[in-house]
Amino acid sequence: MSIASPAVSMERPKAYRAILWGGLIAGALDLTAACVNSSLRGGSAIGVLQAIASGLLGAASFKGGFSTAVLGFMLHFFIATMATAVYYATSRKLKLLVQQAVVCGLAYGVAVYLFMNLVVLPLSAVSFKISYALPVVVTGLMIHMLCVGLPIALAVRWHSK
Repeated sequence: MSIASPAVSMERPKAYRAILWGGLIAGALDLTAACVNSSLRGGSAIGVLQAIASGLLGAASFKGGFSTAVLGFMLHFFIATMATAVYYATSRKLKLLVQQAVVCGLAYGVAVYLFMNLVVLPLSAVSFKISYALPVVVTGLMIHMLCVGLPIALAVRWHSK
């Protein structure tokens, strides 16, 4: 019994590291991409973060200033970390997710994009209309594939060795 305990304690830090690093990296890359994309259309980083917070607060988020931007920042990284936790937990059963991390990560980015846009956003309090114009969808898919799914899969693979 004492032999099994150290093995369990050694596995837990790996899980936490994979989930933490995957969430931080994917969150940072996705947020950077969103801010760059927004700035190209005349928006701001504060506006991006307030839009994220509007999922909980609705239109009031855009009147909350810096405090709602901070809430959006925290929510964004929470979501990225939860997406990583889901990938990590699934990878414990489906070893292919670790063995073929690049392909599976890109596919996971598509899955996260679809889940966010078809499930989470419609159920949230966002007060703005979600655009499904082809350029918006293609950009969103590429960002989620390269900045969300791929880094999550690579972080999980790295910490699964």
